[in-house]
Amino acid sequence: MMKRLFRRHEFYIALVTICLSLVIGSLNPAFFSLSNLFDLLKSSVVMGIFALGVLVVLISGDIDISFTAIAACSMYLANKILLANHLTESLALAFCVSGAIGLVLGLFNAFFISTYKLPALIVTLGTASIFRGFMLAFIGTAVINTLPGSLIEFSKQMLFRRTLPSGEIIGLSLSFTILLILAALTWAFLRYTLPGRGIYAIGGDAAAAERAGFNVRRIRFFIYGFVGVLAGIGGILHSSMMRNANPFDLVGTELTVIAAVVLGGASLTGGRGSVAGTLLAILLIVVINNSLILLNIPVYWQRVAVGAIILISTAVSARRGELSHAFRV
Repeated sequence: MMKRLFRRHEFYIALVTICLSLVIGSLNPAFFSLSNLFDLLKSSVVMGIFALGVLVVLISGDIDISFTAIAACSMYLANKILLANHLTESLALAFCVSGAIGLVLGLFNAFFISTYKLPALIVTLGTASIFRGFMLAFIGTAVINTLPGSLIEFSKQMLFRRTLPSGEIIGLSLSFTILLILAALTWAFLRYTLPGRGIYAIGGDAAAAERAGFNVRRIRFFIYGFVGVLAGIGGILHSSMMRNANPFDLVGTELTVIAAVVLGGASLTGGRGSVAGTLLAILLIVVINNSLILLNIPVYWQRVAVGAIILISTAVSARRGELSHAFRV
């Protein structure tokens, strides 16, 4: 049992996170305050939802860098539609509208990737520019500061509350449960369904997967549609937590999310990755960003940290691939 645990990539991610937390906590005891711990979990929600979509794409052997553009477009359009039609009281409708817009945009990616066999990197790079350009040209650039009432109310909901002696009220945001539900659904889909196993098969060898009977084209449409839906949900959640809809939000965070998924054990060449590893890596990156703030280190060092994580995680992933190949030989 212990030997199996030591072989798992997730064990080392968790170990690094715990060790880093202990170091930061010794330097600044505020790190282990309930308020800060709740903030860490809340900060991981949107990035974690995005990472679940990126995980599925990477397992299939592709890459998607348009999900933040889809998220920004979905949340902004959804808020515009809901406010224009006075549909401000239904939280489920807000999620459905944003998720549906994300689905359409994700299938737009899938159409070019599956039909014309174009590289996913090139397609998503192009569509990210298209989505952002469309939004800036035809929808508007003004920040929406008045959101539907259902989103504002949701942002105030907590799983539980605690009043500190100072009178400050803290609690764990209800939005964290959405991340847990989506993570559980993604894990169950990848582990127990035939299309989920097909995603791993495509990442290993698409031609072999097709010969084995998997409909590669249909699965790829599902993958990018899934990413789009998650991007839409993540976008509207971000809007709710920030209590505004800013078309310039989320731009540039795609690199951090991809780095986290690779750090969590997903292979850039496909065929490998886990939900547990992805969530642990997201938590690690959130802890790193939080620790830099608590230690009064300039924010731009976060970019240095993310760049280092990309290099280290890619090197580790490549090394693991070499070792696996050596053992097979």
